[in-house]
Amino acid sequence: MTAETGENELSGELAGKLARLRTLLREMDSVAVAFSGGADSTLLLAVAHQELGDRVVAITARSETYPESEFHEAAELARSLGVRQEVLHTSELGIEKFAQNQPDRCYYCKRELFSQLKDIARQEKRAWVVDGTNADDTGDYRPGMQAAEELGIRSPLKEAGLMKGEIRKISEIMRLHTWDKPTMACYASRFPYGMEITEERLKQVGEAETLLRRRGMKTVRVRHHGTIARIEVSVEEMSAFFEPNFRTKIVEELQQLGYAYVTLDLQGFRSGSMNEVLDPEQKK
Repeated sequence: MTAETGENELSGELAGKLARLRTLLREMDSVAVAFSGGADSTLLLAVAHQELGDRVVAITARSETYPESEFHEAAELARSLGVRQEVLHTSELGIEKFAQNQPDRCYYCKRELFSQLKDIARQEKRAWVVDGTNADDTGDYRPGMQAAEELGIRSPLKEAGLMKGEIRKISEIMRLHTWDKPTMACYASRFPYGMEITEERLKQVGEAETLLRRRGMKTVRVRHHGTIARIEVSVEEMSAFFEPNFRTKIVEELQQLGYAYVTLDLQGFRSGSMNEVLDPEQKK
């Protein structure tokens, strides 16, 4: 599609933000996009390709902290957009301060990841590494953003003032399949701070969430509290758990994965819920 396709449907303010995004990318001249295949990075990659063409490369990290299905979906998206993709194999569990799972865990992960992305960008002769951080992301505790700032990683969506809902609206108009894709975060976010992150625990969480998605849950997190699985789904999806057969089957399947107790969080899904127990000092 052309840059103009459908964009006359946008409000004046939103059209202005999209125009600002395009200007930022043109000014950068060439970019390496940290591409996960989520709604944010997909819109960024699509617009970057429209503005910069072959001066764009997508870089996708493949690791044990994300589902394999997400990697394959990202690869297909890059192909459909006509963007060349490079794959970076990472192992966050090899980063001691990541595996220890303190509140600043993401800083050490992102510091390592972005350093490697910058190396690839230099090899590819791309002027900037850009990521899909948006304007809403500044409202939560995200130590990974500090690492990005220290390493000079740009966040064009944030710089353009685009928020999550606006990104989805633009994506829908641009006919990007990710416009309504549920958010997906690193599996490490499923564990209370201080609980060591291990390959076995990552696998347990991943299998639990896969089971729930196969049973129709779109927005889901299984927060791992040792022997307790605390399930977060959207409020709209909660009613399924009050069907006896559905509930019984979910309990049985998660107990087979090693959980003794299976609970439903009545607050529903919210991004970064593990941060709710942190006091202001811990978020500095």
